[in-house]
Amino acid sequence: MKTKLPLYLLFSILFLSLTQTFSQVERKEVGNLVMENIPEIPQQLKDRIFQYQNTRSASFQDWLHDGGILISTRFGETAQFHKVKMPGGSREQITFFTEPVSGATLCPDKNKNVFLFTKDVGGGEFYQIFSFDVDNASYKMLTDGKSSNGGVNWNNKGDKFSFFSTKRNGTDWDIYVADLNNPEKAEMVLSEGGSWGAGDWAPDDKSIIVGKYVSANESYYYTLDIAAKKLEQINPSSEKIAYGGAVFSKDGKGIFITSDENSEFQRLRYYDLKTKKFTVLTSDINWDVESFTLSKQGDKLAFTVNEDGMAKLYMLDTKTMKYSAVPNIPVGQVYGLSFHPDGKKLAMVLNTPQSSGDVSVMDLSNNSLERWTYSEVGGLNTSKFSIPELIHFPTFDQVDGKPRMIPAFITKPKGNGPFPVVIDIHGGPEGQAQPYFNPINQYYANEMGIVVIEPNVRGSSGYGKSFLQLDNGFNREESVQDIGKLLDWIATQPDLDPKRVAVTGGSYGGYMVLASMTHFNDRLKCAVDIVGISNFVTFLTNTQDYRRDLRRVEYGDERDPKMNEFLQKISPTTNAHKITKPLFVVQGLNDPRVPYTEAEQIVDIVRKNGGEVWYLLAKDEGHGFRKKTNRDFYIWSEVLFLEKYLLK
Repeated sequence: MKTKLPLYLLFSILFLSLTQTFSQVERKEVGNLVMENIPEIPQQLKDRIFQYQNTRSASFQDWLHDGGILISTRFGETAQFHKVKMPGGSREQITFFTEPVSGATLCPDKNKNVFLFTKDVGGGEFYQIFSFDVDNASYKMLTDGKSSNGGVNWNNKGDKFSFFSTKRNGTDWDIYVADLNNPEKAEMVLSEGGSWGAGDWAPDDKSIIVGKYVSANESYYYTLDIAAKKLEQINPSSEKIAYGGAVFSKDGKGIFITSDENSEFQRLRYYDLKTKKFTVLTSDINWDVESFTLSKQGDKLAFTVNEDGMAKLYMLDTKTMKYSAVPNIPVGQVYGLSFHPDGKKLAMVLNTPQSSGDVSVMDLSNNSLERWTYSEVGGLNTSKFSIPELIHFPTFDQVDGKPRMIPAFITKPKGNGPFPVVIDIHGGPEGQAQPYFNPINQYYANEMGIVVIEPNVRGSSGYGKSFLQLDNGFNREESVQDIGKLLDWIATQPDLDPKRVAVTGGSYGGYMVLASMTHFNDRLKCAVDIVGISNFVTFLTNTQDYRRDLRRVEYGDERDPKMNEFLQKISPTTNAHKITKPLFVVQGLNDPRVPYTEAEQIVDIVRKNGGEVWYLLAKDEGHGFRKKTNRDFYIWSEVLFLEKYLLK
């Protein structure tokens, strides 16, 4: 005789069975990678994407005394320094570390063929300062090996350099000055508390420009008398002002500087040290002056403007303070500006959607460009790459009685669609999506038939300080609402498929991914969270000490009860029960910004709720993957994830 189980017991057994199925985790460790529930990557997939993963770029570091240039580029696992002697010349690798290097700056004394650079271990961002002797191909660590250090600037004589360090207490960025011959006896010249950086030295080497960073909306500059250790604020004001770059004029009488004072945008200004007054130099440019550099002779200043995500290059005559746009610059990004010591040439990196970042040098006598580096692009015909299109979509609120328009860049495959969509959200949150050379986006478009949309939701930089502040504090979720309106816009486009949309993003963009999944789960097919924040309170508690106060200004202070309650309420961990679609989480174990615990807690909660989660942890990475082997595997996994959950 068969006994019938009660209906409630049948349902209980069924639920238990499903829970056990979902809770099963297939875990593998290969080298420094920990993989959970990630299937074996088909060789066919690896072969298809191989070319797109074997592109390179070159980053300008400095001019060498012999007339060549110093660049960083990757030929193995990580970016290393190379010398290039002439336009189109071979790249001679001179550093061979297992970790990437950055921030090289050559001693201005021609009798000292030495440059300084920074390097960390495992992505932990505890950067150490090193010297490298070009003649002897030898290097030496100059800092303590424990603290976080950076922001190196040589004095004009070339016998001393300034830098910031957390070595006093592990939290504050103090300013030090060191003698190249006795770096171990570096003198702390400023210890005010907070995040300080040392900038340009005065022509007489008696003072330096120092800056205190509070947030993207607030920062201040001072001159520091080194001997007296006396600070004098540049342009004291009761208003909150955000400053950008700052350098002394070569006569020492003033400072070229950018700020958003009385403006929506960062404008280039000249500050007279005697009269204490500003002269605004770019009042007719209603976009941010993004970067600038001054020639050694002091007669020319080159600067770039971020115009709706694209860079424009200008040249200013410091005698007349007149400027003009530099012609024949490709549409895309321009960065790494540096005048040759003779003032006759200007180095820069040019990057476009169809050409990887490479170093070019402009002859200032006729504005002609000569390319110095030719980075490999995996044998791809990049002229056939899709060019991102700038679009604007309406969101939920209004400006001057009209819907606020949110800018975005959209990369489309060839054909008519309707195409599946990946919404890729930048980090920061003060970052900005811009049209760079992006081979993986091109793979999505050209090989997978996916449209990639990169929105600049409220809180993004580049569109004025009011737009930058729209998501601060209790307005945090309004940027998430922008994604909801983007989904609405996608549904109106005949060549886009609103039923096949995924969302991806890194860092703060990772939070936006998780938040989008809790708000719009039914409208999304899957999501990829890369080093993302899953709970603002635990994030603020566990991020590195030297970063905590900086983040509190942006996100809110978790020590305030009302803010704590709000942050807990909006955090993805609180709302994770709403996530029922597949999730891929990617994390570096040594991440000092967003600790790996942020990834592990969202993985655990979603799995306990019965959700499908892939998890990839790199034990030798930090805030993002910088090593080629790790990054290659992550890309393979993401492509496989999208093939399985977005395209089907």
